[in-house]
Amino acid sequence: MKPRHFRHLRKTAGMTEAMDAHRQDGLKPVETIVREAGLRPTRQRVALARLLFAKGDRHLSAEELHEEAVEAGVAVSLATVYNTLHQFTDAGMLRILAMEGQRTYFDTNTSDHHHFFIEGENRVMDILDGPVTVTNLPAPPDGMEIANVDIVVRLRPKRA
Repeated sequence: MKPRHFRHLRKTAGMTEAMDAHRQDGLKPVETIVREAGLRPTRQRVALARLLFAKGDRHLSAEELHEEAVEAGVAVSLATVYNTLHQFTDAGMLRILAMEGQRTYFDTNTSDHHHFFIEGENRVMDILDGPVTVTNLPAPPDGMEIANVDIVVRLRPKRA
């Protein structure tokens, strides 16, 4: 599993400006974090990183992030949002969640964990530390290793 590059930003929910300031608690500027992930800190990458990580752990689609960017006055195309999200994923900054037949979500929490998917709402929630266990996994083919196992538990309102 790739390291959690943004774990230290969880403390700053809703504090976009504070991420850029040198603070006593040792938080790094977003530009530095993007650069340390192996990416050039372009204006658009930095702006999207601020939007993604300023609100703590969450699950977003590219369309939702694009809408947030437009509302925040960030001039960025949907294609650029998609490209940036995939670059962040490749750099280990995000985790991708493909929901069968649904849109793809990007998770800001890259630690090993599983998800609930609420049908009808297209909403993803983390399964908090609990008794989810995976046993009897097949051996991977020669030259391959299991990177992670994603469990998605689908939920819907109870039927009367």
